Amino acid sequence: MTENILLSDLPPVLIVEDEPKLGQLLIDYLQAAGYRTHLITQGQEVINWVKQYSPSLILLDLMLPGVDGITLCREIRTFSDVPVVMVTAKTEEIDRLSGLEIGADDYICKPYSPREVVARVKTILRRCYLPTRELPSLTSGLQLDESQFQVRYNNTSLDLTAAEFRLLKALSTHPGQVLTRESLLDNLYDDYRVVTDRTVDSHIKNLRRKLETLAPERVFIRSVYGLGYRWEE
Repeated sequence: MTENILLSDLPPVLIVEDEPKLGQLLIDYLQAAGYRTHLITQGQEVINWVKQYSPSLILLDLMLPGVDGITLCREIRTFSDVPVVMVTAKTEEIDRLSGLEIGADDYICKPYSPREVVARVKTILRRCYLPTRELPSLTSGLQLDESQFQVRYNNTSLDLTAAEFRLLKALSTHPGQVLTRESLLDNLYDDYRVVTDRTVDSHIKNLRRKLETLAPERVFIRSVYGLGYRWEE
């Protein structure tokens, strides 16, 4: 299957942006790359549209009239695992962490390059729609499916964000070894953006919560005070 056929089969990318010129700019670049798109400018219209049309990915502006992006992302995560990329003019770390903690897959800060947005979308969707390829089981009983960003345990599958999966892979392939936050940061993003230790902590918090749904009796990730995290077999 070629990429063009794949793109034509995908549901549209939903752009939630209250600035019409920016919204149209993203439409132009994404459509030029082969993606179908839909633009919503009002926050209160998003939830019903997502439930009805199931987009392949959402580019979600943080500051919206009616309902803000954080509130929307939190509600979307109650019924959908669609990839969500937060788009925000707020550059403070706390704003980025708020989005990640409620389940956003990634974030882009304004001003941004439209080509960068297209590259992020392409990377996320290519991984989401690649054919399934399982890796061998770990000694912990987990199976990692890198093409789908899934982890399986006792025949139960769990979807992870790209960042969560990379952290899980880094930790689980070094059982018993303490990995510092700095070393985990190196595994977090493809584009080597500047992020802080708290970003790792935020993703680890979400990853632990998800792993608990697979095995409530297990503790997979332990904190090592002042150092980082260790994978428990």
